Amino acid sequence: MAKSPPPAIPADLPPRLDLVVIGSGPGGYVAAIRAAQLGMKVACIEKDPTLGGTCLNVGCIPSKALLDSSERYEEIRKHLGPHGIAVSGVSIDVTKMLRRKDKIVRQLTGGVEFLFKKNGVYRVRGLGSLRGEGRVGVSDPSDGHLLAELNTDKILVATGSVPATLPGIEFDGERIGSSTEALSYPEVPEHLIIIGAGVIGLELGSVWARLGAKVTVLEYMPELLPMMDPDISKQAAKIFPRQGINFVFNARVTGATREGDIVTVRYQDKDDQTQTVTGDRLLVAVGRKPNTRCLGAEEAGLTLDRRGYIQVDEHYRAGAPGVYAIGDVIPGIMLAHKAEHEGIAAVEHMAGLGGHVNYDAIPNVIYTHPEIASVGKTQTELEKAGIPFRQGSFPFVANGRAKAMGQTDGFVKILAHAETDRILGAHIIGPRASDTIAELAVAVEFSASAEDIARSVHAHPTLAEAIKEAALGVDGRMINL
Repeated sequence: MAKSPPPAIPADLPPRLDLVVIGSGPGGYVAAIRAAQLGMKVACIEKDPTLGGTCLNVGCIPSKALLDSSERYEEIRKHLGPHGIAVSGVSIDVTKMLRRKDKIVRQLTGGVEFLFKKNGVYRVRGLGSLRGEGRVGVSDPSDGHLLAELNTDKILVATGSVPATLPGIEFDGERIGSSTEALSYPEVPEHLIIIGAGVIGLELGSVWARLGAKVTVLEYMPELLPMMDPDISKQAAKIFPRQGINFVFNARVTGATREGDIVTVRYQDKDDQTQTVTGDRLLVAVGRKPNTRCLGAEEAGLTLDRRGYIQVDEHYRAGAPGVYAIGDVIPGIMLAHKAEHEGIAAVEHMAGLGGHVNYDAIPNVIYTHPEIASVGKTQTELEKAGIPFRQGSFPFVANGRAKAMGQTDGFVKILAHAETDRILGAHIIGPRASDTIAELAVAVEFSASAEDIARSVHAHPTLAEAIKEAALGVDGRMINL
C-alpha cells in the first residue's frame, strides 16, 4: 500500500513563525535545521514531493552514484590487467544501475525528512512566494492555487537554480534535455552530444563515455575549463580526449532539431562556418540560472541583477524587511556546500551571532577521473591582481601511493604569497582530489603558510604526501623529485 503524502500545511503549524525557509535544497534544509537548533520556530516550504532540492534529487548525489558505477565498470573492462586480474564477459545492466542510483537518492531525501522531524522543523508542501512584509504564500505547484499564507518574522529565500537553456533549442524531456534527463537515460546512447564543457558536461559525459557511448562536446570557449588554474586546464585537455570524449571548441550552437530518435545540432565553428552533428541524445549543459519563478521577488522589493540574481548584503539581507537569500539564487559560484554555509551564516546572524563565510576557502570539485579540485585563487587571478607569488608543483607520477594505485595522472599545485608565504590558492588534478583538497581548504581558512604544510608530518605512503611535496616546492626544496 502506497504511503500517503503528508498534508500540505501541518495541522500543528504555529500561527506565527520565527523563520520561513523557501526551498529545501542543501542551503535551505541546513539553514532550517540550524535555526531550529537556535530555538527558532521554523517552517520549510518545498514544492517537490521530496526534500533535498536539485542536489539530492537530480544533481550532486545521483550524478556521483552514476560516476562511481561507471568508473567501476570501466576499471573492470580496461584497467585490471596490470594487477594480474583477468575478467571476461563483463556487461552493464543500465536499469539496475539506475535503480541503485534512485535508492541512494531515496535514502538521502528521506534522511532530510527525518532530520526535520528530529529538530522540529515544520515541512510545508507547496510553492512559496513573497506576499509582503512577514507573509509567505503557499500555492499548489500544479495550478498556482493559493493554499495558505504563513506569518513569520524572517524569511530565507533558498530556491536554488534551474538548468539554463539556449535560443533555438527546445527540451522535449526525452531526446533533448538537461542533466535531469541525462541522469536517467534508459539505455546507453550511441552518440551523446553535449553542449557545454563545464562541470555538468564533463561529469555526465564521463559517465556515458565509460559505458560505451560516443560523446561529442560542443564548447563555445576556445579552451577547456577556463575558470580553473591554467595548468589544470592544460592537463585536463590532454587527459579527457584519451577517455573517448571528443571536444569541439569555438562552437557557437545555433539550434537543434529532432526527427524520430535522431537529433541534429547546428553550430558555427571558429571560421564562422555552419556545421552540424547528429546523435541520438542531446544534453544541454550550459550552466544554471537562479530560480526566482513565481517568487514575487521584485514585487516584494528585492533587487535582481540582469542575470536574475537576488542582491544581498554581507549578512545575506535581501533589501526587503526581514528577507534574506542564499545559495544559487544570489551571486557567486553555484555549489551545494557554499549554500550550506551561507544558510548557517544567515540564520546565525538573525540570532545575533557572528555568522561568516570565507569565500576564499571554499573548495570546488569536478568529479571526473581523475578528479579536479581547487581552493582560493588561480595563477591567472593573482597575475591580473598584481599579487606576487611563488608556486610549488608535484606530479602524482612521483608519489608512491599513486604508483601503487596505478593512478599517476595529474599533480598538486600550491600558490603562496611571495613575501608572507601565506597560501593563496591550491589546485589538484589527480586521484581522490575531492578528499585531499580538504587539507588545503583548512590551510587557507587558518591563513596557513606553505611552510606550515611542508613542516607537517604526512603519513607514508599516501596521496597527501604530494601536497607536502608541493608545499616544499614553493621554497624549491622538494625531496622526491
